[in-house]
Amino acid sequence: MFIQDACKEGFIACIERKCVFSGNAGNQDVLLIRFRRFSKERNHIFMKKKIQNQVTTVGFVALGCPKNIVDSEVMLAQIGQAGFVLSGDPDRADVVVINTCGFIAPAKAEAISAIRQAVNQKRRGHIRKVVVAGCLSERMGEALRQEVKGIDAIVGLDQRDRIAEIVAACLEGRSLRREASVPEIHDDRGRLLITPAHWAYLRISEGCDRKCSFCTIPSIRGRFRSKPMEMVLDEARELVENGAVELSLIAQDSNYYGRDLKLENGLVKLIGEMEKLESLRWIRLMYLYPSGVDDALLEAMAKSDKVVHYADIPVQHINNRILKCMRRADTKEKNLHLIERLRTRMPDVVLRTTMIVGYPGETEAEFEELLEFVRWAQFDALGCFPFFAEPGTPAAELADQLPDKVKHKRADRLMQTQQEIVFAKMDNWKGKELTVLVDDNDSDGAVGRHYGQAPHIDSVCLLAPCDAPPGTFINARVTGRDGYDFEVETR
Repeated sequence: MFIQDACKEGFIACIERKCVFSGNAGNQDVLLIRFRRFSKERNHIFMKKKIQNQVTTVGFVALGCPKNIVDSEVMLAQIGQAGFVLSGDPDRADVVVINTCGFIAPAKAEAISAIRQAVNQKRRGHIRKVVVAGCLSERMGEALRQEVKGIDAIVGLDQRDRIAEIVAACLEGRSLRREASVPEIHDDRGRLLITPAHWAYLRISEGCDRKCSFCTIPSIRGRFRSKPMEMVLDEARELVENGAVELSLIAQDSNYYGRDLKLENGLVKLIGEMEKLESLRWIRLMYLYPSGVDDALLEAMAKSDKVVHYADIPVQHINNRILKCMRRADTKEKNLHLIERLRTRMPDVVLRTTMIVGYPGETEAEFEELLEFVRWAQFDALGCFPFFAEPGTPAAELADQLPDKVKHKRADRLMQTQQEIVFAKMDNWKGKELTVLVDDNDSDGAVGRHYGQAPHIDSVCLLAPCDAPPGTFINARVTGRDGYDFEVETR
């Protein structure tokens, strides 16, 4: 899926974005691109270099999660400011940069496929250089060159801010020595946003200190490091000044924010400061680790005028034996209590979670226990993954690995159960009044979201009639549903 060239004020900004999300409707290919111009000063610098130097085009393929998207946005800005022209056709650019995901097998397969496509175009003479960045580069390193012949440069996570230098070196036939990877906090300000102008991701930390037995993230992204609060707030101000009315706070473990800085209730204090941004309307909290959701955070969410009543909490499983084997810090009893506390403190809260089925040794009875929990919890949105035995993780070495057929069958059963729950809950929304943020409005119709729908991940509101531009909040009433999407009538 390739984007047509988008020209604005003398330069081109285009990428390919191809992501797979597992949500209520199952796996969905999501393609979204928005042009985002630089500040006038940066724009001037870019255009000056473009005029003085020979034009070199760079195609960009962004894969993966919101954290990876932020890295892509930073790299796009750096490439543009270095004088390269961002091409809308990665199959015909001088250089193609592929920012990969690689934390589970399907993500690795998608990344390898994109790399092979670029290398094949290079062999045909359509591309000069292929640069691979992101999590798969960090995870595999030079072994990627053995997997796919023809890669010109492999960019580790610590080299993100050298991407323009690496692209230039490739074109000149030089290689840059990579120093030993040292975990650090990147400054994400000055991004070329992939998202629409009115909403953006705000990364508040990097890495993870959890030791979940199935997860590769700590080995890829390193230990947990909070961004200094003032850096986060500066970036939030920058995004809001450029038109963002919704910010989604992202991390590997959002409610752990500040602990490494000896900051008590760090996330609570951060959102308290963000509430002072006058033009910011919605603050969305993503990736809340269950055992870290305490009363102080619940109180802050409930009292806030800007933090939406939406909680993204990856439970993963409910059986105590499996949770212990997963090295999760929570238990069935704690998770049940957490859901009750959330709904008592915020009766209108929308809950999203993620589950893993087919974990090694998972019995039919333990899976049925998970199904029963899902029926009880009545989640508004749920993503489900069959277990993947990722090399290097403790869970991959466990005995009693289940056949793929069993894992996929259980995933299908869980998602069917969740579908019945969601459709019934959506039908109960009919007639309710909503505040909807318009995301898109073109000849195909208008699309928006209410507070319980996270961008790129959840369903949407189909608006009719609507002449409001993107970024506008409107009042609407639910009239029905189209699959997982709400049909709403503007007021």
